Amino acid sequence: MKVLLLYAHPVETSFAAALHAEVRGALERAGHEVDDCDLYAEDFDPRLTREERLGYHDLDHNRESVAPYVQRLLAAEALVLVHPVWNFGYPAILKGFFDRVFLPGVSFRMENGKVVPALANIRKLAIVTTYGGSRLRAFLVGDPPRKLGTRVLRAVIHPLARMRYLALYDMNRATDAARSAFLMKVRKTMEVF
Repeated sequence: MKVLLLYAHPVETSFAAALHAEVRGALERAGHEVDDCDLYAEDFDPRLTREERLGYHDLDHNRESVAPYVQRLLAAEALVLVHPVWNFGYPAILKGFFDRVFLPGVSFRMENGKVVPALANIRKLAIVTTYGGSRLRAFLVGDPPRKLGTRVLRAVIHPLARMRYLALYDMNRATDAARSAFLMKVRKTMEVF
């Protein structure tokens, strides 16, 4: 299976980097073809320009500035995200990827004024993430990253796609044992993805 692995963290020695390496290795050992899209390493520009916004609904031209990323997304059969949760949201570079690449005609199309999902090529979705705060704290603010992943992203991919959300909460106080256990859980999940 062709997997687009979207990774968003600027520090190569972070726990997120260890998760990224674990995910990539497990997917490759399982025989998947991994397109490893490290947004920081690729220097992805997350800023939606004025011109891009003005041409957002122009299906003939809206993907020109991000065409290589659109091609990678459309070639994928599965999507895996590895990122931290910062301030109860995505890192800006990942949010910008969604703003600039998940365009009309790419991730959705408009039919009679209604949004229709367009990424039927994505048959599996997994999100691997860490939160600085506790699960309770995330719950009390509505856990936006979980909702964005399990509802919004889920809504634009194949309707029968399998989905996994793997989160390590309370990262600020996580012990070595907790981090190791989470790495093992991620490895086992990705080996059978």
